[in-house]
Amino acid sequence: MTLTDAGPLIALIDAGETDHARCREEVARVVLPLLTTWPAFTEAIYLLGQAGGWPGQHALWQMLERDTLVIAELGPELQSRCAELMNRYQDHPMDLADATLVALAEDRGLQTIFSLDEHFRSYQLRGGRFLSAIPR
Repeated sequence: MTLTDAGPLIALIDAGETDHARCREEVARVVLPLLTTWPAFTEAIYLLGQAGGWPGQHALWQMLERDTLVIAELGPELQSRCAELMNRYQDHPMDLADATLVALAEDRGLQTIFSLDEHFRSYQLRGGRFLSAIPR
């Protein structure tokens, strides 16, 4: 599985996105399925709707149906960790989608995130590790 932010999900579907080709190349190299959270999925659905309406949103839903995308459930411990992270990085700021992805990375021992956002490299995980973002 490859931890994935909203940006690449959008870019994979929307050929008009600047990073479309780069994300298509990267998704061919990563371990599938892509793993995300409900807040990141919601962000992608919203932005795809703004960009092109239902066809883009439908394509994202199809990724779930084809099992190329999985949405992780966040239990009470991870929910609490999200609040801690948002408090810690309030000067960044860290939004809810980012917090859920960082908490999930910690929980599952993941060190890489498929994201177009450089700020993931500045979030320190428990144990002093930092996430590595792809594509570079």
